[in-house]
Amino acid sequence: MKVCLVVDDSRVVRKVARKILEELHFACTEAEDGKQAMEACAHKMPDAILLDWNMPVMNGIEFLRRLRKMSGGDFPKVVFCTTENDLAHIQEALSAGANEYIMKPFDSDIIQTKFQQVGLL
Repeated sequence: MKVCLVVDDSRVVRKVARKILEELHFACTEAEDGKQAMEACAHKMPDAILLDWNMPVMNGIEFLRRLRKMSGGDFPKVVFCTTENDLAHIQEALSAGANEYIMKPFDSDIIQTKFQQVGLL
């Protein structure tokens, strides 16, 4: 079973994403900020990361840049899931190593489509 790390400072968003991902047969782990996500990845690298941009402690873009420099950090498929929807943010995320980009609010169909596009499903 593939593992997806859901990184978002909103407990509600993590809960909704977990429900959708578990229906798609992913095992889920959660982190509420980039620092916790780094610790989770150092412990065991997931197959996929659903990543928020705006979080306390360490934001999503900073986490992504550090992840891609870690040993094995080029492996997980990273899908940004954020309210930041302007072209500059999208380009910054993709150039930092994101594989895809989802706008909030999201639903099961959107996550399933993006995960298929990056080869996770």
